[in-house]
Amino acid sequence: MNAILRLVVLALFLFAQQAPAHAAPRGSAGEAVAMVKRASAFLQSKGRDEAFRHFNDPAGGFADRDLYIAVIEANGTMLAHGGNRRLIGKSLIDIKDADGRQFIRALLDTAHKQGSGWVDYKWPNPVTGQIETKSTYVEKAGELAILCGIYKQ
Repeated sequence: MNAILRLVVLALFLFAQQAPAHAAPRGSAGEAVAMVKRASAFLQSKGRDEAFRHFNDPAGGFADRDLYIAVIEANGTMLAHGGNRRLIGKSLIDIKDADGRQFIRALLDTAHKQGSGWVDYKWPNPVTGQIETKSTYVEKAGELAILCGIYKQ
């Protein structure tokens, strides 16, 4: 009986090792792009007030693990931010990353000149507490820029 129990426990252990893991702790580039596109469509269909309420609410459907939506006006004012509501209403046009790069300007330039794209910069990861490379996908939506970023591993 003892040998059977050991075999059952071993089989369960091996099965657990083969089972797929739950969702990765970090969002992927594809997920960030998809979230921005979904947010852009939502903004267009619902309007600013309702969309920004959803974007700013962690339970509003636009936050997943370390992914969230942010919206910036062409002048650099943050209109929505799913990760830090204290940034809403602040002008961030001149904010610099750890290397001194004005990444908000780079995000706005990418959105308004190319329509969409990726911008890399160095930023503190709130999970690890370390300065890491963050890559943010930005897309133009009228005079606004909608963005979602990932930390590169």
